[in-house]
Amino acid sequence: MENVSIVFNNHNFVLLGLKEMEPLRYFYSVITLIIYLSTISLCTLIVYVVRTEQSLHEPMYIFICGLVGNIIIASSSVLPKLAIDLLSGCTTISLSVCLIQSFCIQICAFVEVLIFTIMAFDRYLAVGFPLRYHSLMTNKMAILSLATIWSVILISVFVAIMLVVRLTLCDNILNNAFCETLSLVRLACDSIVIYYTYGTFMSLLFYIGSIMIVMYCYLRTFLICLKISMEASQKAIHTLVTHIITYTTFMAGSLFLNLRYKLNGGSLPIVMHTVISVGCLLIPVTLNPVIYGVRTEALRMKMIHTLKEIIHEQTLGKHK
Repeated sequence: MENVSIVFNNHNFVLLGLKEMEPLRYFYSVITLIIYLSTISLCTLIVYVVRTEQSLHEPMYIFICGLVGNIIIASSSVLPKLAIDLLSGCTTISLSVCLIQSFCIQICAFVEVLIFTIMAFDRYLAVGFPLRYHSLMTNKMAILSLATIWSVILISVFVAIMLVVRLTLCDNILNNAFCETLSLVRLACDSIVIYYTYGTFMSLLFYIGSIMIVMYCYLRTFLICLKISMEASQKAIHTLVTHIITYTTFMAGSLFLNLRYKLNGGSLPIVMHTVISVGCLLIPVTLNPVIYGVRTEALRMKMIHTLKEIIHEQTLGKHK
């Protein structure tokens, strides 16, 4: 196939993952749409409750809002188009949409890593320094932390995407159901040393740095829990377990996603590429809002109360 410069915006890519899903595309389309609408509804409810309930105006809930807001962006960048493509039978994606998807997915992945990291540090401060916590971590500092995370990641990922844009492609076939950077870079027929060097540096900096900080904070928090009262210890460990479940699930998915081209010499069947990439996207997108909405007691009670009020108001409106 003739080489294709990535600068041409009218270039289309073929998504082999969508071709693999064609026999059951209507079923997959409905499932994708249900997951997306359910996720958006739950995430929006969490953000609304935290925004309107004065008692939840604390750093921990601000970070949870940042996490579910990130999930809204990640799911919206992939799932609606995936559902529409499956429903319509479309198996291609334009270069411009491909780059936007890659940009959003990579941003959301790194943002999620750093939000988990700052949440682990926040819980360490809350358990380890309860009397000084409100001076060490204020709402303003929590919002500033999220803004800093987004600013750093936006710049870092923008540079990565610019390095991808410079590439010349030898093919237009992606081993995926949507577009992400690794699948795109593998089509390059010129040197990708600069991109891989930069990408490796970013991954080591954010992922390895995050793992070291999170492990330290979790270990220190656990050791402190052994010394405090039973009631306070149970509450702290409950929160700790919630973070561990979501963090390890996300990191395991990211590891599989990044290593899938190295498994079996990069010759995994298309169906495996599709399962790994879609699964690694859907699991954290669906799991995190549910875990934080259900396991965080104060948030859960406020969400239930808000839903009851909404249902009550709708019922009164019908009777008028």
